[in-house]
Amino acid sequence: MRILVSGASIAGPVLAYWLTRYGHEVTVVERSPALRKTGGHAVDLFKPAMDISERMGVLPRVEALATGTERISMLREGTRRPVRGDVTKIFAAASDRHVEVMRDDLSEIYFDATREDVEYVFGDSITSVGQDGEVTFEGGAPRRFDLVIGADGLHSNVRRLVFGEVEKTFVGAYLAVVSVPREVGSPGEMTGHIGPGRSAAVYGARHLDDARAVFLFRSPELSYHHRDVARQKELLREAFAGLHPQVEEWMSHLDSGRAFYFDSITQLREDTWSRGRVALVGDAAYCPGPAIGGSTSLAVVGAYVLAGELAGSDHQAAFARYENEMRGLVHTSREFALGFAKTLIPATRAGVWGLTFGMRVFTALPSWLAVRLAKLNTGGVRMYDSVRVKDYEAQDAGTPAP
Repeated sequence: MRILVSGASIAGPVLAYWLTRYGHEVTVVERSPALRKTGGHAVDLFKPAMDISERMGVLPRVEALATGTERISMLREGTRRPVRGDVTKIFAAASDRHVEVMRDDLSEIYFDATREDVEYVFGDSITSVGQDGEVTFEGGAPRRFDLVIGADGLHSNVRRLVFGEVEKTFVGAYLAVVSVPREVGSPGEMTGHIGPGRSAAVYGARHLDDARAVFLFRSPELSYHHRDVARQKELLREAFAGLHPQVEEWMSHLDSGRAFYFDSITQLREDTWSRGRVALVGDAAYCPGPAIGGSTSLAVVGAYVLAGELAGSDHQAAFARYENEMRGLVHTSREFALGFAKTLIPATRAGVWGLTFGMRVFTALPSWLAVRLAKLNTGGVRMYDSVRVKDYEAQDAGTPAP
């Protein structure tokens, strides 16, 4: 089949890789004129996404570009002594196989794995999708495809065009990431400040030319457009005024022309991700919330499952199987994210104390005990390790599709 994928970040290239491997002809269209370099945050790949990346042959490169963050140091607002934690122990308890990598690096790795076999069209976007498969574009001539897949993120253009408004849940918080000079961060360590309803931290990595400052804060829903960068920076300054002079220093780089990201932490709550010839995958379909629900691993798994189910010719049955395969993990991710948001961004001083105290106690536990305790909760931090994805190639999914 001829399949059009919208979005060249994470889910799009992973989906394109597996669709091509199963014999489909794939085109990926991306609004950005090139691969996005937005200064994005580090993301996590847990066991099933690591396994899928290994099957794609890209895992050595992913691991070579890991951030290498091993320690965390957080200073509570109004105190003088930071609380320190062991990041490696925390993630070892969360997953038997895990890597933290910059989102931009991961996107480039998946893109490189597909660029020779997939047609990429940058600097264009879809304007309409017809029931007969005809697709129109902002810049390019109309073309006809058998299927169209939206892998274009939380603000999905394909979802808007085909599905209209869908149910969303605003988690009550916002995430921002700012590129800062390399010397501001220290490779191997995240250093930050935390107070009721807000936290800010900075980190670096050996291979990065810059460091990243990440901001999380609670707020009622704010009024701004997701492309109004000036307004987003204004809101960020207001949210973090007075937390700590070091945080003010990090925010001084907002107007230096460096990369900047800002978005609400919002969940998509729909359970149907297909309509006719069109399906959605990754954050476009079931975003559990940026930074809190493992959305990157969810996107990789979803792209792999969708491609595997589409190995045959009956796309409607394939879409139904894809939804059935993913629904349980999506529901678990949503519920985990809602609870984790309250823990990660405590609203009170008591909550801040509890979070930092818990980090210190967990770090002090023997590694074997920390892992054993985490394994008792497959619906929490271990939810991804409890996932078992199909081996589609072993089921003859690799036979070229008509």
